[in-house]
Amino acid sequence: MQTVRDDEGRRYLLLKRSSESSRVRDPETGEERFLANDVFEIVDGESPLVAAASGVPKSVRRVLSATHDDRSLGLLVELVDRGPLSVVDLLDSYGLCESDLLGLLTEFRAAGLVDEAESYGERGYDATELAREGVARIRDD
Repeated sequence: MQTVRDDEGRRYLLLKRSSESSRVRDPETGEERFLANDVFEIVDGESPLVAAASGVPKSVRRVLSATHDDRSLGLLVELVDRGPLSVVDLLDSYGLCESDLLGLLTEFRAAGLVDEAESYGERGYDATELAREGVARIRDD
């Protein structure tokens, strides 16, 4: 499989090539169709898996990449629903040890999903708009 781009700049996954036309799939919609071979070109250096993933909204991809299990996803969802939350509240509410909590929050910060915030005068964290959008999109489906 290869990534191709048509003459209007849209990306597709090349599924099967024949002499005059080829079957392609739109990564955003999953729809398959035939394109004439002279209206697209192969995109060198772009993995077809990266092109396939591009059909999933960026916010959802970011949430999926940063949350490794239900516990980490749950922490992010709690910050989306209840944030900002102080570090003390996070430690008291969820039974995480300090190093586990810090590790998850560090990953979320690196992914752009949480920011430091103040909660009732204490240092804490809150979900970013990217995290809110990603969680909302996941919940919609």
